[in-house]
Amino acid sequence: MPAHPATLFTPLTGEKVRCTACARYCVIPPGSHGFCYVRKNEGGRLVLLTYGRAAAIQIDPVEKKPLAHFRPGSRVFSIGTVGCNWRCLYCQNAEISQEHVVQGRALPPSEAVAWARRTGCDGVTFTYNEPTIFVEYALDIIDAAHRAGLFSNFVTNGYLTPETVEALDGRLDAVSVDFKGSGEAGFMRKYITAKGPEPIRSTLVDLQRRGTHVEVTDLIVPRVGDDPAALRSLARFVHDELGPDTPFHLLRFHPDYRMLDFPETPVGTLERLHAIAKDEGLRYVYLGNVWGHRLEHTYCPACGAVAVERFGFYLRSWNLDERNRCRACGHPIPIVGRPPERYSPAEILPLA
Repeated sequence: MPAHPATLFTPLTGEKVRCTACARYCVIPPGSHGFCYVRKNEGGRLVLLTYGRAAAIQIDPVEKKPLAHFRPGSRVFSIGTVGCNWRCLYCQNAEISQEHVVQGRALPPSEAVAWARRTGCDGVTFTYNEPTIFVEYALDIIDAAHRAGLFSNFVTNGYLTPETVEALDGRLDAVSVDFKGSGEAGFMRKYITAKGPEPIRSTLVDLQRRGTHVEVTDLIVPRVGDDPAALRSLARFVHDELGPDTPFHLLRFHPDYRMLDFPETPVGTLERLHAIAKDEGLRYVYLGNVWGHRLEHTYCPACGAVAVERFGFYLRSWNLDERNRCRACGHPIPIVGRPPERYSPAEILPLA
């Protein structure tokens, strides 16, 4: 498959180019590639080597992304390629994200959408590796998906540029932006090979301003990425810049890749950080990767009733009326959409 022209770059002198897809802004000489290994300078023009080539596809519940307040109970057709603009030492998808050789099955945009429709999906999600690095491919799928009546979602580290956010304007329906170690700069430099959280924060504010549904996640890595002060700073930013109704997910770390000697995050640590986020005024704070925990649920901030009960990626009960108001007190819960008709009570995971 011939390399596909990229659009997010600026020509420089001497046939060099500056890639403008992610906040690294790689300057790439002719014949070389960016930090991600998939955006290459061929004779003074940037090409995307992974266009139309998927390294991972899967049908997932939208709650896995995780999105708790967007199209609950829906299914998404998840797509990932090789490559990444980060070097997370704990990456659970390192076999594709840290791959330097382009590989994967041919999956042109029209075929991706056809597969999504054929398998009964409601949307397309770009995940498993960082979608920013294959944004031109993702955008062509998104446009085809919208024509077919499907929604679109990025699961991203948020290390975007204003140029990429502009390209996504009016096209990306929802985004889950995943901070690591609460975005503390020292953690990001040592365990991610990224300078700091400012590009992520700017991306979040810009995407929300343009009408994209935003949820924030924070991977809590024990011992090195669980600083309460860093978590408080992040929660305060989310509250002040994105609003107190922004869903905020604290994710449990599990050992992987080059951090196999680290333990899983203690549940008690997650609970303490949850209390800090709530103390900063966030109304919807969740624990992720702790199936069966009471803090997986959505609680009504007005009366405290369980509005949506979950078990992992599955709904157990839906206690909202047809306008997504709490059945106990009538308070509106800011969730986009309702479980689809096919999500019958028989399919909701029964109570133990």
